[in-house]
Amino acid sequence: MFIVDSLLVGGLRFVLDKIAAAVDTEMNDDSALREQLLAAQMRLELGEISAEDFNRLEADILARLREIRDRRQGAGAATFSPKDYTVTGVEATIEGDQHDAR
Repeated sequence: MFIVDSLLVGGLRFVLDKIAAAVDTEMNDDSALREQLLAAQMRLELGEISAEDFNRLEADILARLREIRDRRQGAGAATFSPKDYTVTGVEATIEGDQHDAR
């Protein structure tokens, strides 16, 4: 009886691990959202939706894309502000015709 129970729990755990991995992959896949954004742009160009409707769809999709990007990069990369870094130098070069200032 113990062997059957451990096999059942082991099999159930395997299935649940596979489901969790599939959900994680789906949550971090932005290709479906990019396709939705492209479809909304096409519908706007064809006149099927108004600019106002497109703006709402675009804002929602871009927010979801940002969430995916933040999950991929971690919270540290998304929280930089200008106070977190300084510019220590600038390098500039000029190319082209050189004229005498005489």
